Amino acid sequence: MIERFGLGDHIAMKKPHACGANEWIVTRTGADIKIKCMQCGRVVMLDRGDFLRSARKNLTEGTEKPNEPEN
Repeated sequence: MIERFGLGDHIAMKKPHACGANEWIVTRTGADIKIKCMQCGRVVMLDRGDFLRSARKNLTEGTEKPNEPEN
């Protein structure tokens, strides 16, 4: 399970996609998370709970960073 992710992050999921790839890019965040397969381009939307359970690790950090409280 990963703790931080944002738009443009490359995510490794627990199970590979049917095309054989295991790398996805986050294209939308919110209550639902939209991810796109890096090999075949398939787009999948998952609710946040399912996404957090099935995401293994953040391979790269994208352009948008999660909101962090500033002191």
